[in-house]
Amino acid sequence: MLSNYGTNNIVVMLALGAIMVGLGAYFFSNKFASIPLLIAGILLILFTLWFFRDPERVLPEEAKKDKSLVISPADGKIVEIVEETESFYLKADSKRISIFLSPLDVHVNRVPVTGIVEFYHYNKGDYIIANHPKASELNEQSRIGVKTDFGKVFFKQIVGIVARRLVCELKVGDTVSAGARFGMMKFGSRMDIAVAPDTEIYVKVGDRVVAGETIIAKLKGSN
Repeated sequence: MLSNYGTNNIVVMLALGAIMVGLGAYFFSNKFASIPLLIAGILLILFTLWFFRDPERVLPEEAKKDKSLVISPADGKIVEIVEETESFYLKADSKRISIFLSPLDVHVNRVPVTGIVEFYHYNKGDYIIANHPKASELNEQSRIGVKTDFGKVFFKQIVGIVARRLVCELKVGDTVSAGARFGMMKFGSRMDIAVAPDTEIYVKVGDRVVAGETIIAKLKGSN
């Protein structure tokens, strides 16, 4: 299944790929022109279908029963787990888990916890490569805060040096469920999740995580 969040991009990229393949076939007698066009067109079509895929995900049974569990909001690799002050929503000391998405990862994002959206802010920002530590502070990003029965959770969609577009359907007042789709980050990106300092972290740097399926933490507090 292809993501609804990337319809415009999908149409343009598939059309461009088809044009390149068509031109390659038209100039087939000229191998120096046709072969590169055919290869480039086919690769663009395959990349588009791969990048904008949106596979179904099944929330773990454990997470369905225990709402204190935090689910990964993105596919990718854990690149940082640090303690820091989160100043936008938690406004307190926190643990931050950062996930880096390569262009080959699924880029559809899913809500990490069940609760109510209390905070949303979009920041236009810069375009530092997404796995750089400063990307968390400076890059274009959507900032979201959710209040749960076990504490507050703050997470950010952060684009990288290639990406130029974020999609986020959430707004303040929305009731959200862990594992539900909420948006997409296009082309190499990063997702940060900030939780209370006493949160039990289930992942480590270097781990691969899957949005909507991997349990990354357990909240200890209550509201």
